[in-house]
Amino acid sequence: MHEMPVQVTVNGREFEASVEPRVTLADFLREKCGLTGTHLGCEHGACGACTVLVDGDAVRSCLMFAVQAEGSQVTTVEGIASADGELSPVQAALRECHGLQCGFCTPGFVTSITALLRENPQPSDDEIREGLSGNFCRCTGYQGIVNAVHLAAEKMRG
Repeated sequence: MHEMPVQVTVNGREFEASVEPRVTLADFLREKCGLTGTHLGCEHGACGACTVLVDGDAVRSCLMFAVQAEGSQVTTVEGIASADGELSPVQAALRECHGLQCGFCTPGFVTSITALLRENPQPSDDEIREGLSGNFCRCTGYQGIVNAVHLAAEKMRG
């Protein structure tokens, strides 16, 4: 099959590789960039574990081809914390509110919550639940995650 060049900026770093057109962004991030924080749960866009930010928008990376991300800015869960390793307000709030358990869904929630709070800095419970409806967690029961979104929003407002 004919390979195509892909160049993207991931977490502020340039990555370039030749890939088959059918390679997903999730596979590109994991295999070509070595960033395994983006998890593959269902590979059908239903679970949200593979959510990353593409030019600031939350995207299911298992549903997007790497070639579609050409020239884009991609942020994975590895790029959410500060360069010195300090947790983002979203990550810190998830920890403080016990919004994580097994951790498999966490990368998708971190990126989705980050995008949600950029769009809506003070969401209601209903807006949070709607905004995160594409992310599934089998462990937490969601209330800790909702509480964490409120705490992160508070932290981000200062």
